[in-house]
Amino acid sequence: MEVREKYERCVAALGDCAFRAGFSEAVIGLSGGIDSSVAAVMACDALGAENVHGVLLPGPYSSDHSVSDALTLAEGLGIDARILPITGPFEAFSDLLTDACGGSFSGLASENTQARCRMVALMALSNRYGWMLVNTGNKSEALMGYSTLYGDTAGAFAPLGGLYKTDVYAVGRYRNQVGLQTASRPVIPESVFLKPPSAELAEGQHDEDSLGLPYARLDSFLERVYERGEVPKRAAKAENIPIEQAEQLIERVKRNEFKRACEPSFPADRFYD
Repeated sequence: MEVREKYERCVAALGDCAFRAGFSEAVIGLSGGIDSSVAAVMACDALGAENVHGVLLPGPYSSDHSVSDALTLAEGLGIDARILPITGPFEAFSDLLTDACGGSFSGLASENTQARCRMVALMALSNRYGWMLVNTGNKSEALMGYSTLYGDTAGAFAPLGGLYKTDVYAVGRYRNQVGLQTASRPVIPESVFLKPPSAELAEGQHDEDSLGLPYARLDSFLERVYERGEVPKRAAKAENIPIEQAEQLIERVKRNEFKRACEPSFPADRFYD
């Protein structure tokens, strides 16, 4: 399937979900990363920019460029955008939970609490104004369980949920090419494509370090196994991944089925037939 068709199917599915659920406006968390940027553009194409509300939720480890990239995106799209820092709520949870966590509120508990603080804020706005919360997760991270349960897994619909991370970059590039026909600058800032993906929940955190492979190699392996039905050993050999590491990836996918069961729906069409 061509990149254009993938993009258009995602937009159509998002618009259809909003219509069937009775939503005319949407809210989306803007991190300055590729996933939230592409999801925001899709929301604008599906519902109209005047009906999309972006929320920046910087935390203790958010970088300056993430905020500036998100604001540049919002300005270019012409959407309503506001900044709601989560550092205060996160510190309150830290004060509350440090003793209960054995005197140290760090690691996964600390990181995931930041993601859940963000979702509390987004859901409050959704409830107050009747906006549909758009999920920004992709298929690579859903398979690997690289997400926070009751945090960034929340939302009414996941327009990127059927796309691997490398596809998200591809449809973002496609949309920029289309947008340049009518705009003086790319819809999605070039810096969003160039910086290493990071959840920014800890100092120096990078997604590919947490996943164990660059997205390009990870996606190729996952596509071979879960879209083409290849035997994992054969897929691992084709992608030059050690068998032991490939087995660990498959086991990780299996272990995270419970997370995927709680995630929002996504475009049902298979993109890899």
